[in-house]
Amino acid sequence: MIRVMRPIIVAGNWKMHTTPAESGPLARLIATRTNEPGVRRVICPPYVCLAPVRDALVGTDVAVGAQNVHAEAAGAYTGEVSASMLVGLASWVILGHSERRRDFGETDALVNRKLARATEAGLRPILCVGEQLADRDAGRAAEVVRSQLEGATAGHAAATLIASGLVVAYEPVWAIGTGRSARASEAAAMADVIRHAVAALGWDGAAAADLPVLYGGSVTSANAGEFLGEPSIDGALVGGASLKVDEMAVIVARAGLTARARSAAAR
Repeated sequence: MIRVMRPIIVAGNWKMHTTPAESGPLARLIATRTNEPGVRRVICPPYVCLAPVRDALVGTDVAVGAQNVHAEAAGAYTGEVSASMLVGLASWVILGHSERRRDFGETDALVNRKLARATEAGLRPILCVGEQLADRDAGRAAEVVRSQLEGATAGHAAATLIASGLVVAYEPVWAIGTGRSARASEAAAMADVIRHAVAALGWDGAAAADLPVLYGGSVTSANAGEFLGEPSIDGALVGGASLKVDEMAVIVARAGLTARARSAAAR
């Protein structure tokens, strides 16, 4: 069943690409080429590009997101960025991305603390979850994702997470930056697992059903339609393709088709 209250979201994660001089013009061009009613767009540039991207997007409805945040509110953490530092620069933040887990050893407990800092600062979190290939091959994919959700949200009141506008991005680790993506049916099934998992964690049935779930993992213009055509998937967390204007234009246009179809179905 499609819940019309769920927004369609396309978030671009630029990772460690673009300079401050490059980022503003690129963000503005993407905003111009992806002006699709019914689709919420978010651009997540590197920290040093947050201000130029924010300024370039003035007058558009494209939001700015950060790619990470520190787990403490302040302190002697050289090279780190706190949630309060992001206020005014970004309104969204990615948490627990698979590359952060893999390359920097981020655990569910650490992501849990980051989620607390993000919600305290009023940043809208995109919480990433996903299994390794060995987990999927062993039939443990759903178990791993449920465990990650439980670990990241333990101790957080359901009402607080709902009020924060929490979004969950399902990104199978074996599909990140590999050019290999999950089948749309696999991603859709995991979206259902995610909503059942938050219901088991204390969310009421309507709130769990309304939780936006994105797919992330080598999303391109060629495969976006497969995922966006699934009723349980509400958009995409786009990596490398989000740096290409033509790719983003096609992805967001396809997301617009989904938004219009859902709106028509709800009438």
